[in-house]
Amino acid sequence: MMDLLTEGMYDKGIFKAVFMAGGPGSGKTFISKQLFGIPDNLKKATVTVGGLKVINSDKFFAHILVKHGFDPTELAQYPQHNFDEFQKGEEEGGSGLRPFAQDLNKAEKERFMDGKLGMIIDSTGGNFQKVKKQKKLLEENGYDCYMVFVMTSLETAQARNKKRAEEGERELPANIVKKSWTDTRKNMGGLKALFGSNFALVNNDKKLAKEETYGFFRKLVKSTANKWTNNKIQNPKGKQWVKDMLRLKKAGLTK
Repeated sequence: MMDLLTEGMYDKGIFKAVFMAGGPGSGKTFISKQLFGIPDNLKKATVTVGGLKVINSDKFFAHILVKHGFDPTELAQYPQHNFDEFQKGEEEGGSGLRPFAQDLNKAEKERFMDGKLGMIIDSTGGNFQKVKKQKKLLEENGYDCYMVFVMTSLETAQARNKKRAEEGERELPANIVKKSWTDTRKNMGGLKALFGSNFALVNNDKKLAKEETYGFFRKLVKSTANKWTNNKIQNPKGKQWVKDMLRLKKAGLTK
C-alpha cells in the first residue's frame, strides 16, 4: 500500500478538486471536455488527460434507472409522482433510487480522496451548504479546491435540455430545469466568495462557430485549466503529505 501511495506523488493532478457548477442544460459536460480534455465518450470516461477523475452521480442514477426498467432518456415524459419517488429515500415513502446513486457517488469520491487523486466534481451548485461542506472536507484532506461556474439564460438551458432527448441523453422536466437554474443562479455570489480567486465564470449562452470555439477555449485552458492542474500544491496538508512520502522514499522505507 505504501508503495502505491509513494508512486502517487508523481500522478498528474493529485490534491486538486475542481467543482463544476451550472444547472441542467448549461453545458457543463461540454465545458469540462474542452477545459480538461475529457474524451468524447463521456459515459465511459473516468479520467481526463490531466489526470483528474470524473465524479458524477448521474452515471450511477442512469444505470440504476435502467436496472429498474426505466428509460433515462424519457424522464421528462414520466408523471411528477415518479420523479418525486425517485428523489425520496425509502424511509420517506420513495423508491430511494436517487439517494442510492448519491451514496455510490460519495463512496467513489471517498475512494479517490483516499488515493489523493485529482477530481472533477460535477454538481449543479444549487445547494450552497452541500458544496461548502464538500469543499471543507477536501481541504481538510489536503486538496486545493476550484470552481468553474457555467452560466446560461433560462431559455438557453430549457432549449438545450429538450435537445438532449434527440441525442439519446437524459431530458428533465421543464419545471425541474427552472428550479435548478434558479437555485444555482441564486448561489453564484456565495460560491464566488467561497472559492475566491479559484473561481472561474464561463458564459456558455451563445453558440459559437467552430473557429470561435477553438480560440475561446484555448484562452480558457491556458488561463484556468492548465494553471490550476499544473500549479504546485498550495494546501499545507497536501504539501506535508508529499514531503513525508519523499522522506520515506529517501530513507529507503519504500521502493
